[in-house]
Amino acid sequence: MARQVEGRNAVLEALRSGRARRVYLSQTAQGKVVDQIEKLARDLKIPVVKEPNDVIDKMASTKNHQGALAEAFDLPKMSLEEVFELENPFVVVLDHLQDPHNLGAILRTAEAAGVDAVIVPEDRSVSIGPGAVKASAGAIEYVPIITVTNIARTVDQLKKANIWVVGTSDRADQLYTDVDLKGRLAVVIGSEGTGISRLVQEKCDFLVKIPMKGKISSLNASVAAGIILYEAVRQRR
Repeated sequence: MARQVEGRNAVLEALRSGRARRVYLSQTAQGKVVDQIEKLARDLKIPVVKEPNDVIDKMASTKNHQGALAEAFDLPKMSLEEVFELENPFVVVLDHLQDPHNLGAILRTAEAAGVDAVIVPEDRSVSIGPGAVKASAGAIEYVPIITVTNIARTVDQLKKANIWVVGTSDRADQLYTDVDLKGRLAVVIGSEGTGISRLVQEKCDFLVKIPMKGKISSLNASVAAGIILYEAVRQRR
């Protein structure tokens, strides 16, 4: 899962986390971050291979690799059982998100907010590839990702472990600021087009909405996640 890392900051964080095992740089790549990559790789005794631009282009899965790639070990993992054992778990559940940039942005916010793990479905969801890795700006190196076969069943498991599950819906009766987000908590974010599935909504302990004052009816999934996660951070202080 996400064994190739693309983008200068993403490669730098893969080195810092100990996940990178080989780095590839364009022969023309220059700048402060490139210098940091080379120094850190040298200190860690990780090989750095310089290649022509067209070779890097062919190796990359995205167009925004910035002349820096890395071969890496698997991402950090955590099991649901390990989540259940935490004193006050704080997790995010993504219900079939489709956009890798949204996934990366949510991971970035989740890491900054101190989320313990992000749960994603195995099928019918965005893959955790180089695009999501780059969009996370390195956060993916530090937030464990749990892949499950069925989100609705996972919500049931979370509830049985005494974890409150809050879902986001524009049809909710309560505002996100009106509910208790302290303690054992899972926040469910739906897909960009359809939001949280009906079955998952029904299984949530409660649903919340973000007030919309303009003509647009909904926010980008990663923006909505950021708003709710930081309300949880505020309350959990």
